[in-house]
Amino acid sequence: MKRSDMMKAINLISIAFGAIAGTYARYLLNLSLLYTGYPIGTVIENLLGSFILGLLTGFFVWKKPKEWIKLGLGVGVCGGFTTYSTFAGDVISLTQHHLFWGAIYVIVSLVGGILLALAGYLCGEAAGGNLVKVHEVK
Repeated sequence: MKRSDMMKAINLISIAFGAIAGTYARYLLNLSLLYTGYPIGTVIENLLGSFILGLLTGFFVWKKPKEWIKLGLGVGVCGGFTTYSTFAGDVISLTQHHLFWGAIYVIVSLVGGILLALAGYLCGEAAGGNLVKVHEVK
């Protein structure tokens, strides 16, 4: 097996295991919030996932991980934890019954997701930059 084929296999395995972890975390979060009757679990998952992906992206500007780590955490864990399809289904369901709450759901999810991704990016970039500075001092 060629080295490039081996790296592709490692990347895919990393994504698969990350997706399992992210999906399981999403499932547990949703189970714990079913009693609310509102899709708050999906909002939390997508907002938290946006922050974490931003954090990783900002951190990886300074700290260059192996590709399989980057893919496993970003594509795998964050991809498995967040869910666009459930968000879309929730929007349709909410707007059919409560247009106002459906609109609030969309605004909070989209604007909040973008703002939290930016906040995560800035935090990750600051953390990564500080790590580089610590290593430069030594």
